[in-house]
Amino acid sequence: MSSKKNKKWEKQKQAVKATQIAFDLEQKAALHIREIAAREGLTPSDQIRKMIGLSYSLPKRPRLTVSLKPEDYEILGKKYKIDPKDTMAIKRRILEELIKSIK
Repeated sequence: MSSKKNKKWEKQKQAVKATQIAFDLEQKAALHIREIAAREGLTPSDQIRKMIGLSYSLPKRPRLTVSLKPEDYEILGKKYKIDPKDTMAIKRRILEELIKSIK
C-alpha cells in the first residue's frame, strides 16, 4: 500500500510543477478546437496537447458538469415542483430534460 501512496504523491508533486497557460484565440479558432475535442471525446486541454504532439489521456468517465448555487436550486425546485433541498431529484430532472432536448 505504501508504494501506491508514493506513486500518488509523485503524481501530485508533478501536478504542482505543471503550469497552466492560456491562449487568446479568435472565437472561431477556439470554437473549432472545442468542436474537434467534443467529436474525439477529449477535453479542449487534451485536444490542444494532442495537436501540439504531447501526451494526453482519454477521460475515464466522460461527463458534462454544471455548477449550481443555492439560488439555482431554488429556481429549479420551483420549475420542477421539487423541494430545493432534494438536490438528487433536481439532478435527475435536469438529466431527463437534457436527454429530452437531444431527441
